[in-house]
Amino acid sequence: MRSWLEVSLGRIRGNYRAVRDHVNDSADHPIDVMPVVKADAYGHGAFEVARVLEDEGARWLAVSNVEEGVFLRRAGIHGRVLVMADFLPESRAALEEFGLTPVVHSLEDVKQVEVPYHLKIDSGMGRLGTRAEAEAIVAAVAANPSSLEGVMTHFASSANFDSRQTEEQIEHFEGVLAALRAAGLAPRYVHASSTNSIAYQRRNAWGNLVRPGHAIYGYVSSAKGAPRAQLEVRPALSWKATVLAINSVPAGARIGYGGIHTAERPMRTAVLAAGYADGIPHRLGNRGQVIVNGKFAPIIGAVSMDLTTIDATDCPELKIGDAVLLLGEQGGVSINAQQMARMAGTISYSVLCGINSRVKRVYVE
Repeated sequence: MRSWLEVSLGRIRGNYRAVRDHVNDSADHPIDVMPVVKADAYGHGAFEVARVLEDEGARWLAVSNVEEGVFLRRAGIHGRVLVMADFLPESRAALEEFGLTPVVHSLEDVKQVEVPYHLKIDSGMGRLGTRAEAEAIVAAVAANPSSLEGVMTHFASSANFDSRQTEEQIEHFEGVLAALRAAGLAPRYVHASSTNSIAYQRRNAWGNLVRPGHAIYGYVSSAKGAPRAQLEVRPALSWKATVLAINSVPAGARIGYGGIHTAERPMRTAVLAAGYADGIPHRLGNRGQVIVNGKFAPIIGAVSMDLTTIDATDCPELKIGDAVLLLGEQGGVSINAQQMARMAGTISYSVLCGINSRVKRVYVE
């Protein structure tokens, strides 16, 4: 294989259990865990991840759109599936046909929904959700009260403890919930927390359902103004690429598009069978690194569409056909998606979701 991912299903299981135990050990009431498997499970493979999570007891899964939900159903996933960002008219027939639960974002859509739904409140994110006054929300829900199953929101700055934005969002959300409860319209499910709110113990936002995404795949973002995260998870994905060529390069030779790297000494280079079309961030040219037999080796020159060149001078044992580690751990050194993202000036979500489908997924325990 030219380039492939090794996804540890054991780590997916372990990360799910860590989240489940973390919230339920800290709460005074049972909390369900709804793993987020949108965007092909953050690049890890939606069906395989969903199957493992369902086997582990996850009763809910979250996706972005109806197509993702239909894919899971056709693949044999039977649990509840929440569609978080798709209530378009052309998608609605499939919601009922495939037993999917929509998130509704406006009071106009509340009037039109014909299946059990979750209502999203825009409490300050400024994205999807209704910003209507609590009284208007109560009136809209009361017109079809049997269909409201859940109420949710999403935080904009949950890892920033120097800002009051999350507290303000919680206050707004709680105000809407109080109005619904006072009118006898209490939803069965209340959920607001994704990975950061879970990991950094914002217990007043957990409700009775939490939506971990990044944590399921082994990551927690660093927080501003907060103590260390209380949730321990491990990256589930390693990424490898095969060496296509080994070259001897004289001092002064230019390497790659634009000749952006000039060899300062005679070098031994290796050309890897992966590039930005596979998902290696283009900005890693002349600044990224990979792992060769437990040692770091720098990326030199521009990352090409299908190829990446590294300085293998200090890796004399490397030969054509060997595998080099782009993401993962080996010999006591590691590169994870957060580290790669920092080098590329992006975020770890983008790194994981940006790994192209042409990179084969291999599943291991």
